[in-house]
Amino acid sequence: MPANRSLLRSGIATLAALPLLALAACGYGSEAKDDTAGQKVAAGAKKIDGLDSVKIGYFGNLTHATALVGVQKGFFQKALGATQAKYQIFNAGPSEIEALNSGAIDIGWIGPSPAINGYTKSDGKSLRIIGGSASGGVKLVVDPKKIKSLKDVKGKKIATPQLGNTQDVAFLNWIAEQGWKVDAESGKGDVSVVRTDNKVTPDAFKSGSIDGAWVPEPTASKLVAAGGKVLLDESSLWPGKKFVITNIVVSQKFLTEHPKAVEAVLKASVDTNKWINANPDEAKAAANRQLEADSGKALPTNVLDPAWKSIQITDDPLASTLNTEAQHAVKAGLLKDPKLAGIYDLTLLNKVLKNEGESTVDDAGLGAE
Repeated sequence: MPANRSLLRSGIATLAALPLLALAACGYGSEAKDDTAGQKVAAGAKKIDGLDSVKIGYFGNLTHATALVGVQKGFFQKALGATQAKYQIFNAGPSEIEALNSGAIDIGWIGPSPAINGYTKSDGKSLRIIGGSASGGVKLVVDPKKIKSLKDVKGKKIATPQLGNTQDVAFLNWIAEQGWKVDAESGKGDVSVVRTDNKVTPDAFKSGSIDGAWVPEPTASKLVAAGGKVLLDESSLWPGKKFVITNIVVSQKFLTEHPKAVEAVLKASVDTNKWINANPDEAKAAANRQLEADSGKALPTNVLDPAWKSIQITDDPLASTLNTEAQHAVKAGLLKDPKLAGIYDLTLLNKVLKNEGESTVDDAGLGAE
């Protein structure tokens, strides 16, 4: 489902397409803001790899719950000792990839589309996916007065976040599986695919200018709160009801030079995920507190609760599903076959998991040699 920056067919200019197609599934907008307050360093703690700080990026969204809770509860700072955890909150995939490439951040939580884009744009030299974070959290929500069954989607106007983004390709693939035809680039055909920023999709839905949307959380639950009905949960289309929505990436330079720091962040991620899954209600509240701290606005209960339930927190990057998503983009005609070999390096994650007595995870044959 992720689309790539370079190889769209039929005349979309590459430079114009890059910021469009690389937007993370869970992204809103295109500007980043700094959060360098960090956490208090424990007395007597030592620096890791001699580093003064490790710079961590994430999105202010529930699908980045590991990062939100890890910041809020101090897991990252605890693991890094006297090396300060510094944070930067992003609104979109392209800006986070730029920050990773420039060294403005070292490690980031990000969706599959920009991860693939960043990797292929650099000919496999910029980043590695080093861990998983979340699965699910994507739904087709419709106006129940206009659409009562899946077959009723034909002929309707359905929003996706962007041309070629993860949800857009997922919806195009689903349309094709129904035997319907849609031109991927224009969105015209048996279904009108309307590319609409997640920030404005709820208002478009309320006004009736769209009949539904295939969107990530919390946008999906915002539409339900506005009178929509969940017609399809994307997780139902995947084996085991799991597919990647958020991964952890690191710059290859930082991974090579500071493996101990990377391992510390991964340990914090594993510890955070374990705490989230053991304390779901407390974790949900912690994530919402961090959302409020980052954006100035918490999610209301009628949006937070259903959105949280639909997201699975996992250490597994679900590598096979990322590869399947890429092939869906190829099938839709939005992407030429990408070279993904080497995009994963799960060595340190598996070391942490083994030390914690947990099962190791697989890179689906896409690991670094």
